[in-house]
Amino acid sequence: MSQPVLCHPRGDATKILRGQETDPSGDSMTSPGVTPGTELDMKDVELNEMDPEKQPMNASSPLAGSPGSLGEKNGVVKVKLEEEEEEADVAAKFTGLSKEQLLQVAGTPGWVRTRWVLLILFWLGWLGMLAGAIVIIVQAPRCKELPKQDWWQKGGIYRILRVEGFQDSDSDGTGDLAGVKERVSYLSTLKVKGFVIGPLHVNPKDQPNSTDLQAVDQKLGTLEDFRDVLQAAKKKSLKVILDLTPNYHGQLPWFSQDAWLQSDFQNKMKEAITFWLREGVFGIQIGSVEHLNDPQLLSEWKNLTEQYNVDDQTRVLIAMTGRKDAQGVFSLLNETTGVDLLTSQYLQGLVTPGLNDTELGHTAQKLIEDYIQEAGSRWPSWSVGRPDIGHLAKAMGEQLLRLHHLLLYTLPGTPFTDYGDEIGLRDALVQPVASDITRMQWDNTANYGFSKGAPQQADLAASNVTVQAQQGSQGSILTFFQMLSELRGKERSLLHGEFSLVESSNPSVFSYLRMWDQNKRFLVVLNFAPQERLVSLLHSHLPPQVGVELSTHPGREEKQLDLQNLKLHPSEGLLLSFPYVA
Repeated sequence: MSQPVLCHPRGDATKILRGQETDPSGDSMTSPGVTPGTELDMKDVELNEMDPEKQPMNASSPLAGSPGSLGEKNGVVKVKLEEEEEEADVAAKFTGLSKEQLLQVAGTPGWVRTRWVLLILFWLGWLGMLAGAIVIIVQAPRCKELPKQDWWQKGGIYRILRVEGFQDSDSDGTGDLAGVKERVSYLSTLKVKGFVIGPLHVNPKDQPNSTDLQAVDQKLGTLEDFRDVLQAAKKKSLKVILDLTPNYHGQLPWFSQDAWLQSDFQNKMKEAITFWLREGVFGIQIGSVEHLNDPQLLSEWKNLTEQYNVDDQTRVLIAMTGRKDAQGVFSLLNETTGVDLLTSQYLQGLVTPGLNDTELGHTAQKLIEDYIQEAGSRWPSWSVGRPDIGHLAKAMGEQLLRLHHLLLYTLPGTPFTDYGDEIGLRDALVQPVASDITRMQWDNTANYGFSKGAPQQADLAASNVTVQAQQGSQGSILTFFQMLSELRGKERSLLHGEFSLVESSNPSVFSYLRMWDQNKRFLVVLNFAPQERLVSLLHSHLPPQVGVELSTHPGREEKQLDLQNLKLHPSEGLLLSFPYVA
């Protein structure tokens, strides 16, 4: 007899599938036909029997991926586990070769031959590069050995010959040593190598017995003030040169002939030179040496300065002469006796009134050529101005002043610049003489910043002739001077280069080359005429085009110029350059 079918409400289906059955008394009981181990399979059965539309979607189910989620079937889980196991097995297989296995493989004939081939190729390549480098070095032109130069040969020297006119620090209307110290930072911006100061010593006019070469004139300061100047200059890498011309207040710089012939006076000079060298000056300047008539004295003083040379910190002996002809200047010296530098007023021939402008270029060429020839192996120096003609701006005007700066700083030798000429300072309207003092103009405050004392009448026309007005101004004389001085101190062709004249098609134009070995060449072109000039320049080393380094004419903007039919502005000087070509 068949068993009756028991019908359960739909809500109890889950309990039946779980193998639980609720008896009428409410106690659950396990179905004898379902075991616990088949519980998951029964779920799959129920899910498989559901309509596809009613089955949960894995991607959208909020429980998908969670433990026990119906969104992921057991088969999928099993596949993932199997893939992870396979990846772990693969990773375990790639453990690399052991040391013994590597040595065994490396020792096979094939690998041994490969290593030898690679080693031979490496050394052949290295030897080939070495041989190529040797060939290049041998065939390349050799660089000239740089000549040894002392510090005073590597740039310009600034002159403060009248300290009274440079800077007043105590408002008494007279420049002093403390004022010089205040302006040392400014001097360093000029890119010069050092400056001459003084004379400073006690010198009652024309009184040799009362002159004290080792004492500082109290109107200018004290010995301690001078030491402060030395320290301030040292911090700015500037060298201080002291002028020791004995009778600088008198008519004859060396008193009478009897005075300097006295052994007592000569001993005082030697003692004074030694004293100031011990104080730390880097040089001694002696004025009006043409009145000595005894070159042996210069040799004795030169021996004293040489005793204080330390490594490359040499001490320089500078002599000044009023002679204006090349032969007369260098007749004061010979090849073995003399000084390191001999300055003169030789170039004042270029500013003599009445010269023919149309021939001034050729005049300048003849003066320079003669001077360099007369100097021979001796190091020349160049200066214009003090003491006879005063500051240059008044004598020649601003444009020619710029041109003369360019001339002095591109010739072979040491250029000297008097204070104020770097800004175009003008002397008073009175005809300047050696005793005149022109005050330096720093700014547009009272007394142009020279002194804080009682204001004096100002010259409105000179308001732009100040350091403050010109500092940083692109077209100013000061900026031009600073750029020129910097080039003079760093370019090898200007430091060591040969001097070579360039043929000019116009007599108003003077031109020359400065060349050193394989370095950049410099061409200087100077138009001394106050009119525009068209010129062609001829020299075997000149290319068709050159670059413009500096122009004395602020309005020139071209960066490249043709050397055929070169157009020059009135009183214009050009510093041009071009590269070395083998």
